[in-house]
Amino acid sequence: MPPNDDIVFTSRSTLRIPHFPPSTSHSSFRFCFRNLASQFDQSCNSISQFIDSVKRGSKSSHFNHSFPQLWPPTLPFCSSKKVTQRENSSSRRASWNWGSVFVEKSPLICLASMSLIQSDMSSKSESEDSGRRRGMEDKSTGLVGKSSLLCSASLALARSDESSQSGGSENKELPQKGYSAARVDEERVLISEVLVRNKDGEELERKDLELEVFTALKASRPNSALTVREVQEDVHRIINSGYFYSCIPVAVDTRDGIRLIFQVEPNQEFQGLVCEGANVLPAKFLEEAFRDGYGKVVNLRHLDEVISSINSWYGERGLFGRVSAVDILSGGILSLQVSEAEVNNISIRFLDKKTGEPIPGNTRPETILRQLTTKKGQVYSMLQGKRDAETVLTMGIMEDVSIIPQPAADAGKVDILMNVVERPGGGFSAGGGLSCGSTGGAGLLSTLIGSLAYSHRNLFGRNQKLHVSLEKGQVDSTFRINYTDPWIEGDDKRTSRTIMVQNSRTPGTLVHGGSNLTIVRVTAGLEFNRPIRPTWSGTAGLYFQRAGAQNEKGEPILKDNIKCPLTASGNAVDNMLLAKLEGVYTGSGDHGSSMFVLSMEQGLPFLPEWLCFNRVNARARTSMEVGFAQLLLSLSGGHVVGNFCPHEAFAIGGTNSVRGYEEGAVGSGRSYAVGCGEISFPLFGPVEGVFFADYGTDLGSGASVLGDPAGARMKTGSGYGYGFGIRLESPLGPLRLEYAFNDKSAKRFHFGVGHRN
Repeated sequence: MPPNDDIVFTSRSTLRIPHFPPSTSHSSFRFCFRNLASQFDQSCNSISQFIDSVKRGSKSSHFNHSFPQLWPPTLPFCSSKKVTQRENSSSRRASWNWGSVFVEKSPLICLASMSLIQSDMSSKSESEDSGRRRGMEDKSTGLVGKSSLLCSASLALARSDESSQSGGSENKELPQKGYSAARVDEERVLISEVLVRNKDGEELERKDLELEVFTALKASRPNSALTVREVQEDVHRIINSGYFYSCIPVAVDTRDGIRLIFQVEPNQEFQGLVCEGANVLPAKFLEEAFRDGYGKVVNLRHLDEVISSINSWYGERGLFGRVSAVDILSGGILSLQVSEAEVNNISIRFLDKKTGEPIPGNTRPETILRQLTTKKGQVYSMLQGKRDAETVLTMGIMEDVSIIPQPAADAGKVDILMNVVERPGGGFSAGGGLSCGSTGGAGLLSTLIGSLAYSHRNLFGRNQKLHVSLEKGQVDSTFRINYTDPWIEGDDKRTSRTIMVQNSRTPGTLVHGGSNLTIVRVTAGLEFNRPIRPTWSGTAGLYFQRAGAQNEKGEPILKDNIKCPLTASGNAVDNMLLAKLEGVYTGSGDHGSSMFVLSMEQGLPFLPEWLCFNRVNARARTSMEVGFAQLLLSLSGGHVVGNFCPHEAFAIGGTNSVRGYEEGAVGSGRSYAVGCGEISFPLFGPVEGVFFADYGTDLGSGASVLGDPAGARMKTGSGYGYGFGIRLESPLGPLRLEYAFNDKSAKRFHFGVGHRN
């Protein structure tokens, strides 16, 4: 095959896609002829004359079948489609609207437009035939309405060289014969020979095309008796092979009998492609689609498959685009017109939650529009629109979002209307929970906390959020103010900014167990977060923290009850300025999906008494289906280098660590590793059962913590636990009740709210 260097691909942005109502389903091909309607009244007379002429031994009879165009598939917002084939200066065109007029009655016969032409007859016979036509004139209208053949195929006959003397007798015999469409279909003529020729009556240069014709023939065989309908159906099969533009059956009377000749006109050879309007369709896709046809006769059936594959490419991606027209130009150049609907305008409409009527909104339209990946001038994608609607919902300020594409005033474009229902801007809330995992008994009451909060989720109509909360328990208390701008104005990377101030009081028993002390922390910081990839995000922040220990009376203390230091600096409080970097992979975002978190904190000693250390922490989680159950595996670990607060050591043991132990009872150190495996399975309704096993170790780093608080309390530094439990889905998250055994043969209940960290 010759190289494809002559294939030329071009792209233009012109679109002409007027709106039209949805059309009914049609066949991929429509065959019509311009004079189809005008020849209906001659059809019955023509059939009669053809049968008679064959019986009288006429020299030749012609069936004219023309195949104008391929009808392309449906295109949104398009009212007309065309496929034309041009040769030199001549042009043949047809519209799908013609096919829709006739195709409903006879899908098979409507594909052919036939004419019978006879010549070389005497003028006397011509006169007879003229009389016959006048005799049939009155009946033709009625027959057309009843015959499926006549409603979809036109047959015309022109006869000459017959004497006018026999016209009277023939005209008298006509009523006795009683011709009808049904009788003509049943009349058979013996065919002695079947040949294939070109439109000029000469042999085809390409024998492969001749073979295609003989392969398509079903009824037309030598020494066979044929009817008009059978010949017509064979003509349809030849055209339907896709290789030929027209086919004319010619009947010639010879001494050996009737010779049936199919004069065919092949399509042009494919020599190149010009594609207009395809702005998003890859040129490589077009090259691959048309590569096999280069240098070969255009096959319209194959062309229809290629067009379908192009339309499927748009459909699979939810894009508003279709092939709207195909032209075969002179020289075998295929012209492909693609129509793509570009986004003309995007508007926001706020609706009342109860009535659904348009109302003024509190959110600025630009705050919503900047969340959309769909932009003006792009080819509209329904999949992209769906993702945009989900993105707007994740802003947290909308209850409902819907996107409606509409035809634009400009032809070939689409307007996007987004309907949104806003949530209330803010208010007060109250609730409760647990400060950490509990072990039952008095411990459960000691860790219960209540909370009161005020939040505003849409400050100034810019989706900025303010959250003020107070959490209070018997020992714990936290006061926090958070201000978040989820997208800094003027930034094109979706960077968010958070300002935080917090004052917290937490028990110091995780590391310094047995001591009645409280760790007090005051923290203020600034944090920036940015999505890096669809499943990755990064965080950078700067915090200042002031931390110290107090006794029950609120007085600062430097050592616990067994004389272990509580601060690294030796002062009542430790000051530190922390720079933080964190990367998060979230997978699909569900709890069962894969997750990975890597964070690093660096103490910056701008003042001599400020602490300097580096802390790295990592967590990973993955899950898989095991029959009807789900296996969840998680691993976490960390390490600290430098001078850090003893109460900031990694604590191991408890509900969110190694179950079967109290909180922090396994050990505490500069390093740690904790692994967990769980198999959960449904029981009934929202209740699940679970089997689990945990293991944790301080990697021998307990003694390296200032004062060795773990060694002073005889903590082993490693341990494991296993057990079973149930989970109950609730508005607060999963409620977890678990019963665990540890390697010391101890047994313990654990109760928690939410997923494990």
